[in-house]
Amino acid sequence: MSIPLKAQKIAAARTSIPGWNFEGDALVKTLKFGSFREALSFMVRVGFEAEELNHHPEWTNVYNKVVIRLNTHDAGNKVTAKDVELARRIEKISWVK
Repeated sequence: MSIPLKAQKIAAARTSIPGWNFEGDALVKTLKFGSFREALSFMVRVGFEAEELNHHPEWTNVYNKVVIRLNTHDAGNKVTAKDVELARRIEKISWVK
């Protein structure tokens, strides 16, 4: 079982994941791409990272916009180190900020 991070640790981690907000016990980010194709290709790429970590995002996609919400279900839907790591990987591969 994953251990939820304390508020101070989440705040510290957010310095390395720009644009991510802490909302409703989750790390949340909205990204706007140039087209649906770009948004979809981004989601596919993130899918490979998520699968490698065995940690999958809750997300929505409407045309060129992707909203990502990260928290860990087996930690009571709280933010854990797994969420921070996936957010960091997402930042590395995202071409929009």
